[in-house]
Amino acid sequence: MNESNPTLLNPLLSYLVVLTIVFFSGGQATEIQGRQSGGEFDVYLLAGQSNMEGQGVVDLDHPQHYNSGKGILKNVMKNPKMAAQYQHIVDKQGNFVVLDDVFVRFKTRHRIKTGQLTVGFTGYEGQHHIGPEFQLGHVVGKASSNPVLLIKTAWGGKSLFKDFRPPSAPGDTGEYFTKMIAEYREGIQNYERDFPELKNRQPVLKGFVWFQGWNDMFDPQALREYEDNLVHLIRDVRKELSVPHLPVVIGELGNGGEKASANMASIRRAQHQAATKRGLINVTFVKTTDFARPKEESPNITHGHHWFGNAESYFLIGDALGQALIRLSKPK
Repeated sequence: MNESNPTLLNPLLSYLVVLTIVFFSGGQATEIQGRQSGGEFDVYLLAGQSNMEGQGVVDLDHPQHYNSGKGILKNVMKNPKMAAQYQHIVDKQGNFVVLDDVFVRFKTRHRIKTGQLTVGFTGYEGQHHIGPEFQLGHVVGKASSNPVLLIKTAWGGKSLFKDFRPPSAPGDTGEYFTKMIAEYREGIQNYERDFPELKNRQPVLKGFVWFQGWNDMFDPQALREYEDNLVHLIRDVRKELSVPHLPVVIGELGNGGEKASANMASIRRAQHQAATKRGLINVTFVKTTDFARPKEESPNITHGHHWFGNAESYFLIGDALGQALIRLSKPK
C-alpha cells in the first residue's frame, strides 16, 4: 500500500465501510445508500365538510337502518358491468386491499387516524365507510412513482361563508380555515413519526381538493359570496402553503343529480365559475351529478345531503377527483 497516495487509500476505506455496513445491517447497504440519497413523496390536501369526511357505506346491511345493503360497497362491486372498475380494491380472498405506498392522515372527532390506504378513513369508527379519499388514493398512487400521503381535513356542517372563511375575504377568518392549515402542517411535521415508511423522504405538496357547499345554500349572503369566497380560498391556501400555482380541484355539489333547487344550482354555478372564469391557473371543476344514485338503491334513504350513503357515488367521485389531479399535474 502506498500510504503517501490518498487516491489509493480513500477507495479502499470506502470499500471497507460498505462491507462493514453490509455485515452489521444484514445486507441493507443498498437501502441505506438509497435513504442517504433522499427521495420525495407526493402530498395532497383534501378539505370540505361531511361529504369529504366520508359517508359511503361499505358493509352495513341491516334491513331497517341500511335498506338491506342496497348501494353499499360490498354489493355494488358485484355488479358485472362494474367488475373491472372495482377489481383493484380487493385481493384474491375478497379482502379489501391495503396499499403499501399510499398513506392517509385524518383527524376525526375521536382520534387521529393514520395508516396505509384502505376502507375506514372517515369520521366514523371502524371500517364501515369510505369517502372520496378511497378511490382518489388508488388513482393518484397508481399514477405516481413516489409514495403518496393524503392529509384529509373535514368537518360536518361547515360553511365557506363563515367556518372556512379565508383570510383575504372581508371579515373574520374562519376557525376551520385556520384548523385546515394547522392540521396540514401537523401532518407534515409528524410524518416520520406517523409513517416510518416515509422516513428520510421529502414531502412535496402536489394538489388541493375542495368538496363542499351544502351549508352555504341556506344563507342568501353566503350564496351571493360563494364564488368570491372560493377564489379567496384558493389564493389563500396557495399563499399559506407557499405553492403559488398549486393544482386545485373543485368537486361539484352534485347531490341529487341534475335536478337541483335554485340554491343548489347557484352553488354549482359559483363553483364552476370560480374554476373557469376568474383567471386562476391550475384550477379545475369536476362535475359529480352523474354519480348520484336514487335513494331506493342506497343504504341511507333519508340522507340526501350525504348522497344517501351510496358507496358507488363516493367511489366514482373519488375517481373523478383523482383523475383531475393527474391531468393538472401533467407538464403543460
